[in-house]
Amino acid sequence: MDLPLHDPDWTAVLAARDGAPPLGALAPLFAPILAAPAAADGCRVVGRLAQTLDGRIATASGSSQWIGGPGDILHTHRLRALCHAVVVGAGTIRHDNPRLTTRGVAGPHPVRVVIDTDRRLTPDYGIFREGPLTLLACAEDASGPDRHGTAEVLRIPRAATGGIAPDALLRALSARGLTRIFVEGGGVTVSRFLAAGCLDRLHVTIAPVLLGSGIPAFTLPEVPRIADGLRFTWQVHPIPPDILLDIAVDRARPGCQP
Repeated sequence: MDLPLHDPDWTAVLAARDGAPPLGALAPLFAPILAAPAAADGCRVVGRLAQTLDGRIATASGSSQWIGGPGDILHTHRLRALCHAVVVGAGTIRHDNPRLTTRGVAGPHPVRVVIDTDRRLTPDYGIFREGPLTLLACAEDASGPDRHGTAEVLRIPRAATGGIAPDALLRALSARGLTRIFVEGGGVTVSRFLAAGCLDRLHVTIAPVLLGSGIPAFTLPEVPRIADGLRFTWQVHPIPPDILLDIAVDRARPGCQP
């Protein structure tokens, strides 16, 4: 899809990437992303998912391109341009083979971080062969060399609940000066960051599509009562033909509300 490369409102927000106050019509949406980190790890983290009206991010076979329309794709490229690093799970690479660049908007490419806990992805995917700087985040005990194609390997402790520990990954990225983090997907990866209390904001695109079945957007610990669910405040933004929910998570964890 062709995306607009020149937009004065976007130019005004992009100018704030390195510390200036965001201005223009897009400032209310992106100012929370550009805010100074408040967490001890030194990072500001936004998670993002695009889902259908019935809460699916892909069909049962894993097909997910494209649930969101042009507005969602534009928004995704903008988040990449504003953030120092974009994080995806191995399933996203396996199913979509994305480039994770900002080719659709003005702005710098982020460092690309692929979470592949047990190093099951081969180096044949495009992200490990060309493009911007890439890191492969795997478990400390995963065997293999310190390079994976062109990607540098980053070894992270395992989480007791599965995968690598999101908080440890954030500390490792912060130590490299990567403090504005965009967790782009998929659903399991975003859910693990949310469950670990590692998201400041959550952007959810809802597309006017019903699938009836497929892969759910979130996979989180169960709660016994509705009252125990994690409730948020949000703002709704039109990104035609979809809507975008900008949710203030503020590092809250499911089941751990005060």
